[in-house]
Amino acid sequence: MQIGSSSFSSSGIKLCITHNNISLIGSLEYRNLTPIKGDIMGPFRFFPMECRHGIVSMKHDVCGNVTLNGEKINFDNGVGYIETDSGSSFPEGYTWIHCNDFEQNCSIMAAVAKIPFGGFHFWGCICIVWVDGKEYRLATYKGAKIPRCEHNLIMLRQGKFSLTIEANQQIVHSLAAPKSGIMSRMIKESASCPAKFVFTNGNDIIFAGESMYASYEYMMKANI
Repeated sequence: MQIGSSSFSSSGIKLCITHNNISLIGSLEYRNLTPIKGDIMGPFRFFPMECRHGIVSMKHDVCGNVTLNGEKINFDNGVGYIETDSGSSFPEGYTWIHCNDFEQNCSIMAAVAKIPFGGFHFWGCICIVWVDGKEYRLATYKGAKIPRCEHNLIMLRQGKFSLTIEANQQIVHSLAAPKSGIMSRMIKESASCPAKFVFTNGNDIIFAGESMYASYEYMMKANI
Protein backbone atom coordinates (compact mmCIF):
# COMPACT_ATOMS: atom_id res chain seq x y z
CA MET A 1 0.00 0.00 0.00
CA GLN A 2 1.28 3.43 -0.94
CA ILE A 3 -0.09 6.50 0.85
CA GLY A 4 1.62 9.68 -0.27
CA SER A 5 5.33 9.20 0.32
CA SER A 6 4.81 6.34 2.80
CA SER A 7 4.61 2.65 1.90
CA PHE A 8 3.48 -0.44 3.79
CA SER A 9 4.17 -4.08 2.86
CA SER A 10 4.79 -7.49 4.39
CA SER A 11 8.55 -6.82 4.23
CA GLY A 12 8.46 -3.49 6.07
CA ILE A 13 7.30 0.11 6.10
CA LYS A 14 8.72 3.43 4.99
CA LEU A 15 7.33 6.56 6.63
CA CYS A 16 7.49 10.15 5.46
CA ILE A 17 4.73 12.09 7.22
CA THR A 18 4.73 15.81 7.94
CA HIS A 19 1.30 17.10 8.89
CA ASN A 20 -0.26 19.24 11.64
CA ASN A 21 2.96 19.70 13.60
CA ILE A 22 3.82 16.00 13.31
CA SER A 23 6.99 14.80 11.65
CA LEU A 24 7.41 11.02 11.36
CA ILE A 25 10.21 9.75 9.13
CA GLY A 26 12.00 6.41 8.98
CA SER A 27 11.80 2.78 7.94
CA LEU A 28 11.33 -0.64 9.54
CA GLU A 29 12.22 -4.03 8.12
CA TYR A 30 10.32 -7.25 8.90
CA ARG A 31 12.07 -10.63 8.92
CA ASN A 32 11.10 -14.27 9.57
CA LEU A 33 7.35 -13.85 9.10
CA THR A 34 5.04 -16.58 10.44
CA PRO A 35 1.90 -16.78 8.25
CA ILE A 36 -1.02 -18.94 9.33
CA LYS A 37 -2.19 -22.06 7.50
CA GLY A 38 -4.90 -20.82 5.17
CA ASP A 39 -7.38 -17.96 5.27
CA ILE A 40 -8.60 -17.04 8.78
CA MET A 41 -12.08 -16.46 7.27
CA GLY A 42 -12.35 -20.15 6.35
CA PRO A 43 -15.38 -20.90 4.14
CA PHE A 44 -16.74 -17.38 4.73
CA ARG A 45 -14.10 -16.08 2.32
CA PHE A 46 -16.34 -17.33 -0.51
CA PHE A 47 -19.33 -15.19 0.59
CA PRO A 48 -20.01 -11.45 0.42
CA MET A 49 -18.97 -9.99 3.78
CA GLU A 50 -18.98 -6.39 5.03
CA CYS A 51 -15.55 -6.99 6.60
CA ARG A 52 -12.87 -9.54 5.71
CA HIS A 53 -10.09 -10.18 8.19
CA GLY A 54 -6.68 -11.49 7.24
CA ILE A 55 -3.48 -12.43 9.06
CA VAL A 56 -0.13 -11.88 7.36
CA SER A 57 2.18 -12.82 10.23
CA MET A 58 1.56 -13.85 13.83
CA LYS A 59 5.09 -13.01 14.93
CA HIS A 60 8.25 -11.74 13.27
CA ASP A 61 11.45 -9.79 13.83
CA VAL A 62 11.48 -6.01 13.42
CA CYS A 63 14.49 -3.74 12.95
CA GLY A 64 15.02 -0.13 11.95
CA ASN A 65 14.46 3.40 13.19
CA VAL A 66 11.85 6.14 12.99
CA THR A 67 12.20 9.76 14.03
CA LEU A 68 9.17 11.39 15.62
CA ASN A 69 9.35 15.18 15.94
CA GLY A 70 13.13 15.01 16.13
CA GLU A 71 13.29 12.07 18.57
CA LYS A 72 14.88 8.91 17.14
CA ILE A 73 13.20 5.65 18.16
CA ASN A 74 15.05 2.37 17.61
CA PHE A 75 13.07 -0.81 16.86
CA ASP A 76 15.98 -3.27 16.59
CA ASN A 77 15.19 -6.64 18.21
CA GLY A 78 11.50 -5.74 18.08
CA VAL A 79 8.61 -8.16 17.59
CA GLY A 80 5.84 -7.57 15.06
CA TYR A 81 2.38 -8.75 14.01
CA ILE A 82 0.56 -7.97 10.76
CA GLU A 83 -3.14 -8.32 9.98
CA THR A 84 -5.46 -6.88 7.36
CA ASP A 85 -9.08 -5.77 7.10
CA SER A 86 -10.93 -5.13 3.86
CA GLY A 87 -14.54 -4.41 2.96
CA SER A 88 -17.02 -1.60 3.46
CA SER A 89 -17.73 -1.53 7.22
CA PHE A 90 -16.40 -2.73 10.54
CA PRO A 91 -18.94 -4.95 12.35
CA GLU A 92 -21.71 -3.15 14.23
CA GLY A 93 -20.51 -4.76 17.44
CA TYR A 94 -17.19 -6.47 18.02
CA THR A 95 -14.23 -7.02 20.30
CA TRP A 96 -10.66 -7.78 19.22
CA ILE A 97 -7.39 -8.46 20.99
CA HIS A 98 -3.85 -9.37 20.03
CA CYS A 99 -0.65 -9.95 21.97
CA ASN A 100 2.73 -11.55 21.25
CA ASP A 101 4.67 -10.04 24.14
CA PHE A 102 5.22 -13.11 26.32
CA GLU A 103 8.17 -14.87 27.91
CA GLN A 104 7.13 -17.98 25.98
CA ASN A 105 7.22 -17.99 22.17
CA CYS A 106 3.52 -17.29 21.65
CA SER A 107 1.16 -15.01 19.73
CA ILE A 108 -2.61 -14.82 20.19
CA MET A 109 -5.31 -13.05 18.18
CA ALA A 110 -9.02 -13.34 19.00
CA ALA A 111 -12.08 -11.51 17.71
CA VAL A 112 -15.82 -11.76 18.35
CA ALA A 113 -18.22 -9.91 16.07
CA LYS A 114 -21.88 -9.45 15.16
CA ILE A 115 -21.95 -10.57 11.54
CA PRO A 116 -24.71 -9.78 9.00
CA PHE A 117 -25.31 -12.78 6.78
CA GLY A 118 -28.15 -13.61 4.39
CA GLY A 119 -30.58 -11.10 5.88
CA PHE A 120 -29.93 -11.92 9.53
CA HIS A 121 -27.13 -11.54 12.09
CA PHE A 122 -25.13 -14.02 14.14
CA TRP A 123 -22.29 -13.74 16.64
CA GLY A 124 -19.12 -15.33 15.35
CA CYS A 125 -15.50 -15.65 16.39
CA ILE A 126 -12.08 -16.20 14.89
CA CYS A 127 -8.95 -16.93 16.88
CA ILE A 128 -5.38 -18.10 16.40
CA VAL A 129 -3.21 -19.31 19.27
CA TRP A 130 0.35 -19.73 17.96
CA VAL A 131 2.70 -21.47 20.41
CA ASP A 132 6.28 -22.43 19.56
CA GLY A 133 5.44 -22.68 15.87
CA LYS A 134 2.27 -24.74 16.39
CA GLU A 135 -1.03 -23.20 15.33
CA TYR A 136 -4.35 -23.71 17.08
CA ARG A 137 -7.45 -22.26 15.41
CA LEU A 138 -10.78 -21.59 17.07
CA ALA A 139 -13.56 -20.32 14.83
CA THR A 140 -17.31 -20.40 14.39
CA TYR A 141 -16.90 -22.41 11.19
CA LYS A 142 -14.98 -25.02 13.22
CA GLY A 143 -17.69 -25.26 15.89
CA ALA A 144 -16.33 -22.73 18.39
CA LYS A 145 -18.75 -21.32 20.97
CA ILE A 146 -18.68 -18.01 22.85
CA PRO A 147 -19.68 -18.77 26.49
CA ARG A 148 -18.96 -15.18 27.58
CA CYS A 149 -17.94 -11.96 25.93
CA GLU A 150 -18.05 -8.73 27.87
CA HIS A 151 -15.85 -5.73 28.55
CA ASN A 152 -12.42 -7.02 29.59
CA LEU A 153 -13.40 -10.70 29.31
CA ILE A 154 -13.50 -13.09 26.35
CA MET A 155 -14.16 -16.83 26.66
CA LEU A 156 -14.08 -19.21 23.68
CA ARG A 157 -14.61 -22.96 23.64
CA GLN A 158 -14.16 -25.47 20.83
CA GLY A 159 -14.43 -29.13 21.77
CA LYS A 160 -11.89 -29.71 24.54
CA PHE A 161 -10.06 -26.46 23.77
CA SER A 162 -10.82 -23.41 25.90
CA LEU A 163 -9.40 -19.87 25.79
CA THR A 164 -9.96 -17.28 28.51
CA ILE A 165 -8.74 -13.71 28.08
CA GLU A 166 -8.90 -11.08 30.80
CA ALA A 167 -7.97 -7.56 29.72
CA ASN A 168 -7.65 -4.40 31.77
CA GLN A 169 -8.48 -1.64 29.31
CA GLN A 170 -7.33 1.71 30.61
CA ILE A 171 -6.22 4.44 28.21
CA VAL A 172 -8.14 4.40 24.89
CA HIS A 173 -7.48 6.26 21.66
CA SER A 174 -10.00 7.26 19.00
CA LEU A 175 -9.46 5.86 15.51
CA ALA A 176 -11.37 6.43 12.28
CA ALA A 177 -13.08 3.29 10.95
CA PRO A 178 -15.15 2.45 7.86
CA LYS A 179 -18.95 2.61 7.73
CA SER A 180 -20.63 1.90 4.39
CA GLY A 181 -17.37 2.59 2.60
CA ILE A 182 -16.63 5.92 4.30
CA MET A 183 -14.21 6.46 7.19
CA SER A 184 -16.93 8.15 9.25
CA ARG A 185 -17.06 5.93 12.35
CA MET A 186 -14.92 6.41 15.43
CA ILE A 187 -13.77 3.39 17.41
CA LYS A 188 -11.82 3.13 20.65
CA GLU A 189 -8.57 1.17 20.87
CA SER A 190 -6.04 0.52 23.59
CA ALA A 191 -2.76 0.05 21.77
CA SER A 192 -1.15 -1.26 24.95
CA CYS A 193 -2.96 -2.64 27.99
CA PRO A 194 -2.48 -5.44 30.56
CA ALA A 195 -4.05 -8.81 29.73
CA LYS A 196 -3.96 -12.43 30.88
CA PHE A 197 -4.38 -15.45 28.60
CA VAL A 198 -5.07 -19.09 29.48
CA PHE A 199 -5.42 -21.72 26.74
CA THR A 200 -6.23 -25.29 27.70
CA ASN A 201 -6.99 -28.69 26.21
CA GLY A 202 -9.24 -30.31 28.77
CA ASN A 203 -7.33 -30.19 32.05
CA ASP A 204 -3.98 -29.60 30.33
CA ILE A 205 -2.67 -26.05 30.08
CA ILE A 206 -1.15 -25.42 26.64
CA PHE A 207 -0.32 -21.79 27.36
CA ALA A 208 -0.76 -19.39 30.25
CA GLY A 209 0.79 -15.95 30.22
CA GLU A 210 0.25 -12.28 30.79
CA SER A 211 1.55 -9.08 29.29
CA MET A 212 1.38 -5.35 29.83
CA TYR A 213 1.29 -4.75 26.08
CA ALA A 214 -1.83 -6.28 24.54
CA SER A 215 -3.74 -4.36 21.86
CA TYR A 216 -7.47 -4.34 22.56
CA GLU A 217 -10.70 -2.98 21.11
CA TYR A 218 -14.18 -3.32 22.60
CA MET A 219 -17.07 -1.93 20.58
CA MET A 220 -20.14 -3.75 21.88
CA LYS A 221 -23.35 -2.33 23.33
CA ALA A 222 -24.14 -5.38 25.45
CA ASN A 223 -22.50 -8.52 26.76
CA ILE A 224 -23.13 -11.89 25.13
